[in-house]
Amino acid sequence: MGQYYTFFRAVFGIVAIPTGHIGRVWGKRLGGRDRGLAMLAIVTGWLLLLCALLIVVTYGGLTALFARRAEGALRGAGL
Repeated sequence: MGQYYTFFRAVFGIVAIPTGHIGRVWGKRLGGRDRGLAMLAIVTGWLLLLCALLIVVTYGGLTALFARRAEGALRGAGL
C-alpha cells in the first residue's frame, strides 16, 4: 500500500510544478492575481518530489542493509 502512496506523491509533484509555472505566467498577464497560489503549487510540487525521493532512497538503503546483514548471518551459520 505504501508504494502507491509514494508513486502518487511523485506524480502529483510532477503535475504541480508545471501547473504552478503556468499559473504564474497567467498571473502576470492578469495583473498579479493568484500568483501566490501558483508559487505555493511550485513549492509543494518540489517538496512532494523531494519526499518521494527520500522515501525511495531510504527504502533502497534499508533493503540493501538488511540483505547484507542476512547474507553475513548465513555465512556465519555456515549456510
